[in-house]
Amino acid sequence: MGELKLMKGNEAIAEAAIRMGADAYFGYPITPQSEVLEYFMAEKPYEKTGMVIIQAESEIAAINMVYGAAATGKRAMTSSSSPGISLKQEGLTYMAGAELPCLVVNVVRGGPGLGTIQPAQSDYFQATKGGGHGDYNLLVLAPASVQEMADFVELGFELAFKYRNPVMILSDGVIGQMMEKVEFSEQKLRMADEDIIKNYPWATTGRPSTRERNIITSLDLDSARQERHNHKLQKKYQQMRDTEVRFEKIECDDAEYLLIAYGSSARIAQKVVQLCRAKGHKVGLLRPITLFPFPVDEINKLADQVKLMLTLELSAGQMIEDVKLAVNGKVKVEHYGRMGGMIYSPTEIVEVIEQKIIGG
Repeated sequence: MGELKLMKGNEAIAEAAIRMGADAYFGYPITPQSEVLEYFMAEKPYEKTGMVIIQAESEIAAINMVYGAAATGKRAMTSSSSPGISLKQEGLTYMAGAELPCLVVNVVRGGPGLGTIQPAQSDYFQATKGGGHGDYNLLVLAPASVQEMADFVELGFELAFKYRNPVMILSDGVIGQMMEKVEFSEQKLRMADEDIIKNYPWATTGRPSTRERNIITSLDLDSARQERHNHKLQKKYQQMRDTEVRFEKIECDDAEYLLIAYGSSARIAQKVVQLCRAKGHKVGLLRPITLFPFPVDEINKLADQVKLMLTLELSAGQMIEDVKLAVNGKVKVEHYGRMGGMIYSPTEIVEVIEQKIIGG
């Protein structure tokens, strides 16, 4: 068993990055994720592991610092909250086009605009549909606990380097600010420069006489080459869909009504399932862990079994569009959500299920 600590989700992100041997963090403070940067500065990992920690002059500067570090094969990351992530979109599409690995954490707050510092899940479209310009995707992980905030740091870097693609951890102010026990593994060493050169031949590590120089860019003015590059990217995203779908099913075997929720909403939904089952209602929960790739096939299978699906989101309803596409008209799909930083209670959702769905 590893070391147990009681900490916030934001702090767990930072501690996990230090322990897995990340090379660099470039960020900028914004509520409700400022503890990520604050924890790094308090722990001073640059004295322990050599990890570089910089508070950039802006979110735009931070993502471009990540671009530069990632181009050298280093494990670089950033974190922010909704408006700050919006400012990083240009850098993220550049990195997707240049096929550079990095980890981005979004601790979502309510919008649109500056909105509120309270939790929301209204950045789903931004995360899963690209967010920036062009045809590209981020691989998106949705933690539902502080433990997963920590675990998804190492998993995120693993996937980022496997596919040479940015990975996003899409969290929210609930998971970022809540405190739970977290188990951490022992400290790992950062990857040595010679291992980076050996394992990542694409990286800009200095040109030896044995190979041509590496050029990392997202620009190609030859349309035919750019189209070939886009086809290559689309093939990569399809490989993600084929091999990286992750989800959790709770009480789905005999479910007649299916809840679909991720992140903090899934925590609430799990209690809803318990309350409904105690009343004799056969309600189950499917929790997408990867939002891209989305668990399309599993939802389509469950559509053959259940009478209705209900998506629960702290938004006006965004994930529901992917659920409807997955269902493909087999069963009715409804949405229930709160916005502006408001959070539903389990009993509130039980009442909705009883009054509008089972009794409707």
